[in-house]
Amino acid sequence: MALTLQRRFVTPQADETLEQLATRAMPDHPLAQAMEQIQGWNLHIFAMRKPRGLLLGSDVVFVEPPLA
Repeated sequence: MALTLQRRFVTPQADETLEQLATRAMPDHPLAQAMEQIQGWNLHIFAMRKPRGLLLGSDVVFVEPPLA
């Protein structure tokens, strides 16, 4: 049985900011674009959490859009 293709994700490192995570996870993208895309793909973190954008080491942060 073949494994299914999974959506790429990372987990934040200790005290990592969105900017640092975007730089690490999406080095081929302009920083502003990578940060915007990560926020859009992870509304469960960036729209619901207070303080907004707080990253926890247990978060699953998607770094690519949903698979079709």
